[in-house]
Amino acid sequence: MRLTQSMCTIAECAPGGDGPATARPRLVKIAVVGGSGVGKTALVVRFLTRRFIGDYERNAGNLYSRHIQIDGEMLAIQVQDTPGVQIHEHSLDCNEQLNRCIRWADALVIVFSITDYKSFELLSHLYHRVRQLHPGNTVPVVIVANKADLLHIKEVEPQQGLQLANMLGCTFYEVSVSENYNNVFSAFHLLCKEVSKQQINSTPERRRTSLIPRPKSPNMQDLKRRFKQALSAKVRTVTSV
Repeated sequence: MRLTQSMCTIAECAPGGDGPATARPRLVKIAVVGGSGVGKTALVVRFLTRRFIGDYERNAGNLYSRHIQIDGEMLAIQVQDTPGVQIHEHSLDCNEQLNRCIRWADALVIVFSITDYKSFELLSHLYHRVRQLHPGNTVPVVIVANKADLLHIKEVEPQQGLQLANMLGCTFYEVSVSENYNNVFSAFHLLCKEVSKQQINSTPERRRTSLIPRPKSPNMQDLKRRFKQALSAKVRTVTSV
């Protein structure tokens, strides 16, 4: 399989672009964050294509877009892959690019590898950074433990990930991106459901279009900034041949 990436705007990626705005599917934006080498890109591609590819070029922070039907509704899913982060002198080495991705997202997947304890140590730091950038505490977050098939070299017990997720109030999934699609889908499926529920319960102005919100209170200003960033951003569409 070969992945072909082409540049287009968010508006162009939505189906029905030639028709009325109301015909466009609901837009769900998900950012995937975590340490280097934990399998973030493989996780994203597995979700979007159902296929596993073992080797990737160094992650440059690509934005992937695809239309996916979930629970009978067609959604325009945008998944932001992000470069790996590290802890530097006991604090999170988090650049502005990653901060922008977190602000932009409607939901977050925080990934670690059971074969890399340092990636597990990043979890709480990343979670607290998400809550700093989304102070309303409404952005759903799931924690994913990847490489569950590599038990012979594991450094993190599944129970450790589950306990930390419970402490942070997040849903936890243990997955093997290389061997199983179902748990990968379940993690993204949950986030899509949570974001859709929030959008449905939002004001009529926000339901009318997922690209240009109309905030009603100062609490909506951060959301307004994120959508402006999304409107001007370039996206890369994943297709399989």
